[in-house]
Amino acid sequence: MPESVPSETPVIPASTPEPNAPEATATTAPSEPPPSYVKLAMRNMVRKGGKSLFHFGLTTVGLIGLLVGLSYLTR
Repeated sequence: MPESVPSETPVIPASTPEPNAPEATATTAPSEPPPSYVKLAMRNMVRKGGKSLFHFGLTTVGLIGLLVGLSYLTR
């Protein structure tokens, strides 16, 4: 039986209002909007810096290898 791999991204439960909280009115300040996709991606990249740098380096080497290979084939 294969081992289950834990998910790398944490599951954040949806916020539920407290049962005794007063209803929101027009005079209350709106809550902070959820963070943008770019902000979440940057935060995730900083948290997993080593893996991101490894993948960036691997992509760079692969792209340079592809370009050199194509230039060799089409000379």
